[in-house]
Amino acid sequence: MAAREHSQEIQAGTPPASPPVLEEPYSIFDKRQKALIVTIVSTAATFSGFASNIYFPALPTIARDLDISIELVNLTVTSYLLFQGLAPSLWGPISDVKGRRIAYCCTFLVFLGACAGLAQTKNYATLLVLRCLQSTGSASTIAIGSGVIGDITTRADRGGFMGIFQAGLLVPVAVGPIIGGAIAGSLGWRAIFLFLTIYSGAFLLALILLLPETLRSIVANGGRTPSSPIARYPLSCYQNTTKIEWDPRATPPQPTASKRVDILGPFRILASKHATPIIVFLAVYYAVWQMSITAMSSLFEERYGLGETQIGLTFIANGVGSMIGTLVTGKALDMDYRRVKAKHEARSAQPDAEVGSDANPSVTSPEVQFPLEKARLRLVPVFSLIQCLSIVLFGWTIQYSDHVHIAVPIISTFITGWTAVSTQSVVMTYLVDVFSDRSAAASASLNLARCLLAAAGTSLVMPLINSTGVGLAFTISAIVQVIALLGVAVQWKFAGAWRRETEMQKKRGE
Repeated sequence: MAAREHSQEIQAGTPPASPPVLEEPYSIFDKRQKALIVTIVSTAATFSGFASNIYFPALPTIARDLDISIELVNLTVTSYLLFQGLAPSLWGPISDVKGRRIAYCCTFLVFLGACAGLAQTKNYATLLVLRCLQSTGSASTIAIGSGVIGDITTRADRGGFMGIFQAGLLVPVAVGPIIGGAIAGSLGWRAIFLFLTIYSGAFLLALILLLPETLRSIVANGGRTPSSPIARYPLSCYQNTTKIEWDPRATPPQPTASKRVDILGPFRILASKHATPIIVFLAVYYAVWQMSITAMSSLFEERYGLGETQIGLTFIANGVGSMIGTLVTGKALDMDYRRVKAKHEARSAQPDAEVGSDANPSVTSPEVQFPLEKARLRLVPVFSLIQCLSIVLFGWTIQYSDHVHIAVPIISTFITGWTAVSTQSVVMTYLVDVFSDRSAAASASLNLARCLLAAAGTSLVMPLINSTGVGLAFTISAIVQVIALLGVAVQWKFAGAWRRETEMQKKRGE
């Protein structure tokens, strides 16, 4: 009977029903698994900040113990910043090709060895060299972590996860100086590096056991099991326990063709018209933020007569503002993206609709047609102008410290931290969107620009204050920030057309 009905369906021209095809998800990692992954990479990113901020309270003690000038000790801070900018340009491209796990393991082994050596330092030359090596090992954790988040998230939910990631890596800004001062005061400055040795060793073990490989060119959406044991474990555990509906027997999205490690990739991104305007803008704002933080200790000691412990506590406002700002901004980014996406899809659905001023749907993909700048950069001018005002407030309230309570400049550091990190979170998310196949390299290019400019700015801030006064020095800094907003305007107006032009050139070359 069933055979006769099947024959009648064929004769009637009705094809037999085919089994439903299960569409492969963008990522097999469910919310619970993504939360664990983001927690791991956020913790990894704290090492760069801890190694930097935990060191500040011990500078005078180190100078006395090694019998050197405070200027020479400060040189170890400058060298740390320089390598913090350069190192991700090496490790970022490696993680984009060889995998996130192998890059993390290598960087933490370098960091672990440097910390162990610093705990035994007896002379200045060793201190300087090992601080550079320590920075080389820790600085790349931010770039690699950004790459991991780019691997497992889509544009629709990336902002929230990036906000959590940014908040995690900013914890050391608030608590690093307090921990460093407590350890150095009770156990000596070398104990700071012993603490970092134990902490990094324990974390490296946890990372090896818990963090799966996420690089899409190796594992696709996480459903592809790689041949390498380093990349395979513990990915198989995530595959077996995911709550995302997927068919492990189906062929997951195939990874892209293997690429070579491009050490110059971050420099090319930095010099490209797709990224230069927004990166230069962010570097200026980051540098001014770091200048205000660097000057805080000296200014609060000189103008308000604070001691070392009291100065350490004043940094809490900046750190708390940074963490709160990035969490709120991450949610705002997701809301903005959904709003712009809904408008874009509604417009695209209209007959004879044109997407973009010069876009041709026949030659450009929907991803390139999407107005990414409107979805990501809308809040940047708001954060920027508020930061400029808070920087000016910081400078002039300290200038007239005899008449202004210390609570006012401290509140201004809270606002500065909030807006500076919110801006950074927006720009980093935007760059990961634009360079999704080179997300770690894109993050490395941003890190390179901001760290190098911050190194220059922090070396100039005290001479500028001494020559012009606190209020005028930070007013000049705010004017430079306002000028840097031109980079955002250029990005907003031209970046979409530049991306479409690049895609059409690629199509012609195929």
